[in-house]
Amino acid sequence: MGMMKTTETSLDEKAIVAAAEAALADIASVRREVGKVIFGQEKVVENTLLAVLSGGHALLVGVPGLAKTKLVNTLGGVLGLAANRIQFTPDLMPSDILGSEVMDQDDQGRRSFRFVKGPIFAQLLMADEINRASPRTQSALLQAMQEYHITVAGQRLDLPAPFHVLATQNPLEQEGTYPLPEAQLDRFLLQVDVDYPELAAERQILLETTGLSEARPDTVLTAERLLDIQRLIRQMPVSDAVVDAILALVRSARPGHGNAATDKHVAWGPGPRAGQAMMLCARARALYEGRLAPSLDDVHALAEPILQHRMALTFAARAEGMSVRDVIAGLVKQAKG
Repeated sequence: MGMMKTTETSLDEKAIVAAAEAALADIASVRREVGKVIFGQEKVVENTLLAVLSGGHALLVGVPGLAKTKLVNTLGGVLGLAANRIQFTPDLMPSDILGSEVMDQDDQGRRSFRFVKGPIFAQLLMADEINRASPRTQSALLQAMQEYHITVAGQRLDLPAPFHVLATQNPLEQEGTYPLPEAQLDRFLLQVDVDYPELAAERQILLETTGLSEARPDTVLTAERLLDIQRLIRQMPVSDAVVDAILALVRSARPGHGNAATDKHVAWGPGPRAGQAMMLCARARALYEGRLAPSLDDVHALAEPILQHRMALTFAARAEGMSVRDVIAGLVKQAKG
């Protein structure tokens, strides 16, 4: 029995390695196609793609006009996903997202209800300026993101697979915004900060996007192939060293767990979902970077996008002008020793 089992695992490992190498090639072509129309912003593209490859949702935070919408449209095209966009506004209702029942009347005058699906029935949904909508409408979207189905008039309707939400949020200093509650931020696998482009990239944007024709990326994946890659990522082995590093990092960000800097500056820290997100994204990042196994590097690189929306600073730390990013950078530095 023992003998059989070892040959099986080695076969499994061979199959996983072969599948991972095929996925590497696919992910490389996705990167190449996205790069045709999104210039610079490698980190943004990488983290957004990592969320999708890991099967989760991403929150893109940045001022308007930094090509966040263009990125989502481009990803929909390159990944072969049916994409929809919802522009969030203060008067948006849950039914504007989920859909609503309309009354039909046939020739005999008989009336019946028919459900018209809302824009949430997409494989890639862009929720634009999610913090402009009322909490009630936000929670309709966030509940669907968690459960992958909606309930209308007692009927359960499943959302398409794959289903990914890429939400954009304006920085919170802006007028007329409803910040997302902590528990709902936790539903985003990672937070992607979108900054202004570097000089060289901005020059390229000016030259390439103001002429008569713009480059069009090719579709390189299908929804089915994306689901395959997501399943593969969940099967990739993670070494004990990497698992220990993930646990150590996530736990060091919680007050009351023996980290003096955290106790001083952090009001509340990340829950277990942070570690789950890190386990998935570290594997996806390895593939994205052309490797077959996640490393400590992946853990350190993902600390900020995975932890920053899952923790908050104390009033005193904020008064001193500290940011969550500063605290995370300190934790990563400690982790590297």
